[in-house]
Amino acid sequence: MRRRLPPLSALRAFEAAARLNSVTRAADELGRTHGAVSRQIRSLQEEAGVRLFDKAGTGIRLNAEGEALRRVVAGALDALEQGWQELREGAGGPSVHVACSATFAMRWLVPRLAGFYRAHPAIRVRLSMTSARALRHEGADLVIAWDRLSYPPADQARAIRLGEVAFGPVCAPGYPFSTIKGALRAPTRIAHEYTSRAWEVWEGEAGQAMAWDAELRFPHTHLCLEAALSGLGVALVERRMAREELAQGRLVAPCGFVPFQDGIAAIPLSGRATVPAAIAFLDWMRGALRDAA
Repeated sequence: MRRRLPPLSALRAFEAAARLNSVTRAADELGRTHGAVSRQIRSLQEEAGVRLFDKAGTGIRLNAEGEALRRVVAGALDALEQGWQELREGAGGPSVHVACSATFAMRWLVPRLAGFYRAHPAIRVRLSMTSARALRHEGADLVIAWDRLSYPPADQARAIRLGEVAFGPVCAPGYPFSTIKGALRAPTRIAHEYTSRAWEVWEGEAGQAMAWDAELRFPHTHLCLEAALSGLGVALVERRMAREELAQGRLVAPCGFVPFQDGIAAIPLSGRATVPAAIAFLDWMRGALRDAA
């Protein structure tokens, strides 16, 4: 029986505009003109016999009918994207697609990947950079994270613990970080823009209160580290991420480091998270994290 479906190009235009709340941004993403995307959406609405967007100032906003269609289309495109990626990756041999923060990749994972390849020369590891602000991970099978509150509860429940993490305040030698009446004080606190709760977790685990006069925020941990190295303030980092600077005396950790109970974990994002390649990678990560604790 012939399928009764609208053109895939129209569905892609609709999904992009719905996700980005903008026809202009959808056109940029799809490499089309604004007029072409508008025509595709208009054609889709005419075929459906119902409007999918309402005007919102100078932009657009999904209405109830549009939201219902968006859920269906987004789910279908996600499944298609994942299936296509699995097909392509499968053709190249065993593989696992891992998403993690840029700082973790640069400072810990990539320098140790040679050890994984020596143990598993037939398995390819594909890396994607991600952050706590984004829940799309380019079709990754696993995402590595310590702060998992930004993920849906179902994803949090599937998290696979890999090892311990320990966080502590770090600053340049001589930076005025002091203890006054039992409370820690610094002129400036440096926070990660998307995981700023790390400071609150640290205060609870360390049993210390932190006071500051000003706060700087950066979107990546390596920027927080660079700011601390430049004497801009006190940053809170996982000890592995600052090990080299601490060993060289370029940073100091006046309070040491305290473990965070949740540790670091892998969150499965696809059905391929249980294939032998992924299991081998997870086993290797557990050992590597333990050895480098």
